[in-house]
Amino acid sequence: MPLLQSIETARAERIGANGVETAAFNETLARCSAALDWIRSRHADGAWPLLHLPERHDDLDAIRATGRRLSSNASDIVVFGTGGSSLGGQALAQLADYAVEGAGALRSGPRLHFMDNLDPDSFAALLARLPLETAHFLAISKSGGTGETLMQMTAALAAVKAAGLSNRIPELFLGLTEPMQGGKRSGLRALCDDHSIAMLDHDPKIGGRFAVLSNVGLLPAAALGLDIAAIRKGAAAALTPVLAKRAPTEVPAAVGAALAVAIKKPIAVMMAYADRLERFTRWYVQLWAESLGKDGKGTTPIAARGPVDQHSQLQLFIAGPRDKLFTIITTGTAGRGPRIDADLAMRTGEPDFAGKTIGDLVAAQGRATAETLAKNGCPVRTIHIERLDETSLGELLMHFMLETIIAAHLLGVDPFDQPAVEEGKVLAKQYLKG
Repeated sequence: MPLLQSIETARAERIGANGVETAAFNETLARCSAALDWIRSRHADGAWPLLHLPERHDDLDAIRATGRRLSSNASDIVVFGTGGSSLGGQALAQLADYAVEGAGALRSGPRLHFMDNLDPDSFAALLARLPLETAHFLAISKSGGTGETLMQMTAALAAVKAAGLSNRIPELFLGLTEPMQGGKRSGLRALCDDHSIAMLDHDPKIGGRFAVLSNVGLLPAAALGLDIAAIRKGAAAALTPVLAKRAPTEVPAAVGAALAVAIKKPIAVMMAYADRLERFTRWYVQLWAESLGKDGKGTTPIAARGPVDQHSQLQLFIAGPRDKLFTIITTGTAGRGPRIDADLAMRTGEPDFAGKTIGDLVAAQGRATAETLAKNGCPVRTIHIERLDETSLGELLMHFMLETIIAAHLLGVDPFDQPAVEEGKVLAKQYLKG
């Protein structure tokens, strides 16, 4: 079942002055036609390989084989990379319980560690406690010059050498970065070459935050046994209405982009009612912020998770400034999870819990939050996924990549560069020189 999107509770005629006016929305949605033509042109001329990934199958066997290599005889898989080199992989890995409270620590198979943030104490603790002889390492950096990733990689290599495992480095490590450019090797490629570490190529025409459907995101997913073909199949479902030349009204990503731009709210809140979408919301934050935040334009994305953030952020969302557009994502939780004993429900003073499941309460809370926000004049877009799996998550990921690209076209910014980020990277390396 495809994702179901509704913007009805974001309309002014439904919620009042803070909703989007019909005329403004319709005008913006009409402008999406040019954006959709732009996307189709880039698909036709091959300028954006991202748009061809959903239909590709020729690379999947190689990704699966490398995934098996990463997981074979491994107690731990450690992924070095930050931002787009990590968040897409994390979003997919949550389908296999990665970083899921309770389930994650008890999942079978190799433990997975995405070391996406650089912290000296955390990294020192990892190297001190990791069983190095059974740990496999994957370093991902599009440019091959990301400072955080290079530091992690060099520190891990030094630790493995100190443990007397130098001869096993080619077996334990793997690198993923752009091919050589003009005969010049990046720092990561040089480091791997010097240690006879196998290298995979990062497509130079796919930016990190758009790379989740490439080997960057699919390799960790394959290592966990996820169906990577289904991920791409779901992505194809989101792209199909664009390539089929459907009107903007029939392209969910265009509808979402038009709403985000026409409503003129400076903050975009993404609240997902599923533990296994928590990293997806963080992936969305980078995608939206880094793609649109240019030339004084863009909106500030905020990630939230339900039901837990009802107890921390919902008060502000409902009673605070009316400067937010909300997207509430729900999944088909009704009837799932432990069922509540009638006698114990009576003892808690909640007799209506009797016979209900935990999933019933989560479903009720997601619906109630969206309705409460709308009743209080807060614009809400809802997205429902009945079954959260590889196919539906692939569709969700592609939906928001397309929505971001369309919104960038509407705003007149380049969705694929990040000049402010690059400036900070250069300055940090200058400071490091002392």
